[in-house]
Amino acid sequence: MNAIISFIIVLGLLIFVHEFGHFLFAKLFGVKVLRFSLGFGPKLFGKQIGETEYLVSAFPLGGYVKMYGENPDDEVDAAEAGRSFNDKPLWQRFCIVAAGPCFNLLFAVLLFFLIYASVGLPKPIPGTKIGQVAADSPAAKAGIMVGDVVLSINGKPTTEWEQISELVRAGNGAPVTLILKRGAQTVTTTGTPTRQEVKNIFGEKVGERYLLGITRSEELIFEKVSLATAFVAGFTQTWNLIYLTLLSLLKIIQKVVPASELGGPILIAQLAGQQMKAGWMNLAYFMGLLSVNLGILNLFPIPILDGGHLLFFAVEGIMRRPLSMKTRELLQQIGLVLIISLMFFVFYNDIMRLIGRG
Repeated sequence: MNAIISFIIVLGLLIFVHEFGHFLFAKLFGVKVLRFSLGFGPKLFGKQIGETEYLVSAFPLGGYVKMYGENPDDEVDAAEAGRSFNDKPLWQRFCIVAAGPCFNLLFAVLLFFLIYASVGLPKPIPGTKIGQVAADSPAAKAGIMVGDVVLSINGKPTTEWEQISELVRAGNGAPVTLILKRGAQTVTTTGTPTRQEVKNIFGEKVGERYLLGITRSEELIFEKVSLATAFVAGFTQTWNLIYLTLLSLLKIIQKVVPASELGGPILIAQLAGQQMKAGWMNLAYFMGLLSVNLGILNLFPIPILDGGHLLFFAVEGIMRRPLSMKTRELLQQIGLVLIISLMFFVFYNDIMRLIGRG
């Protein structure tokens, strides 16, 4: 139940933000908005306010804003031609469509800003506390334990984690003597680093170096910052996630990361439930990450997605005329097949994960 509630909150809010972007810019440019829907399919409930019907539909995996004269074959009353989407200048139509995914990216900035403004910027706890010891590593064989604090290596004091890495590498595989603080005790031990592969977050080999097999503690402190600093950090974090999202997709295409890692609604619901249990900050961060993913996905140049429509507008700007209806319909059918295929694939991945856990 927790997962379902979290899923509804997270996805509902992200869909609302996305569709509100389209809605706001349509209104800004004087386009008549007929319908604002959270979800697809049959109407569950709604209300007519002015010229717009606001409703919630049966299938929550998306939403839409229905604009007057949105399709080229829609009949448009001559008296309201100026309020038709397709009668607006190309740059205005471009902005209306782009506003949805852009609002998702800006919403991520807002979420990260609120996190940093309220609790501060997360930073690793300074010092040399060990957070993990790899099994069968030189450190494990030397009796080094999680929670130990490295006071010195080969007689040289260590107050920062980077000093440990430098001193181990500088030895070129020679044994190193470590003085450790373990609770109230001081322990002296010797370990012999081994040459090991160094991999990035995608599991790719990026080099080799001598390692003991220890990693720093992942405990964090939160440093209070000004609102301006929190705002800049929100933009920076969003940009980093945009880059990481695009890089991850590239690695999937390159088959560095298996496509089975892609998840769908079931995985999102599970993760949302876990983050809600962990607290509001975790849930807000997860929502920001998901908002970035949603914004990037919708900008992909696939017909039926916002990015596909933006591509049509770009072609229209170059050719000085829109694509023919026949061409657009064909491309949209191809896009629909691609999206449905992707949905089936991620659902399959989700189900296989559930079966694997069972």
